[in-house]
Order: sequence, then structure tokens, then C-alpha cells
Amino acid sequence: MLQGIHHVALICRDYPRSKAFYTQVLGLNVLAEHFRAERQSWKLDLALPDGSQLELFSFPSPPERPSRPEACGLRHLAFKVADMACAVAHLTACGVEVEPVRTDPYTQRLYTFFTDPDGQPLELYQTPVVVVD
Repeated sequence: MLQGIHHVALICRDYPRSKAFYTQVLGLNVLAEHFRAERQSWKLDLALPDGSQLELFSFPSPPERPSRPEACGLRHLAFKVADMACAVAHLTACGVEVEPVRTDPYTQRLYTFFTDPDGQPLELYQTPVVVVD
């Protein structure tokens, strides 16, 4: 029945700051951007290389969402990377604080966490490089 994840939607507090983070720091491509005057809200559709999307919404004065202690619901958003060291170096050069890289005890894959401008936990998860002949 399900074929994959189409998109994940995030609400941000400072739209220009979050737009810059997701497009300039994380390098996501803009598919569409709309201002919804009736809601005083921006909606930004961003593309990931695998075809999935991230929707970024802004709303006036959104309430805080607890992340610590961890609340029920979405825990974090994980992005696949081929080269953890390169990805961490890029984020660090952009001024993003990244947790120490760890090894998943079950998969033996490298992973680490960082946050977006609103404190949303984001993960980098190193996947095997697929070589196509």
C-alpha cells in the first residue's frame, strides 16, 4: 500500500532564517514558494535528491513544541548522507553545532544529530555508497 514518504512538514518561527538554513546550509532545492495571506503564512516546498520533499511553513507566534524531555510524536528527522565526515565538516563550517559522531550498535552505521534554527532535532545517517556500473 505505502510506497515511501512523500513529504515531511515543519513549522518554523523565523521564515527567512529557516529558509536560508534548509536551502543554503542543507542545500535543498526550492520547488515552490507561496505566501498565504489569509493565514499570514509562508509555505515552502523543498526537494531532496531521492524525490521526497520537505514542506516548511511559517505561522505567526507558533507555540513551542517540547523536545526535551522527549515528547510523544515525531522524534527527529533523519537525512541520508554518503560521507559523514564531509557532511559534518560542511555543517560546522556553516556554524551549525553538531553532536559527536556515533556508531549505531545495531547497523554499525555512523550517525549524529544537530538542530534546525527552531531546535527541531535533525539526524545525519551514513548509508552505504551504491556503485552503479
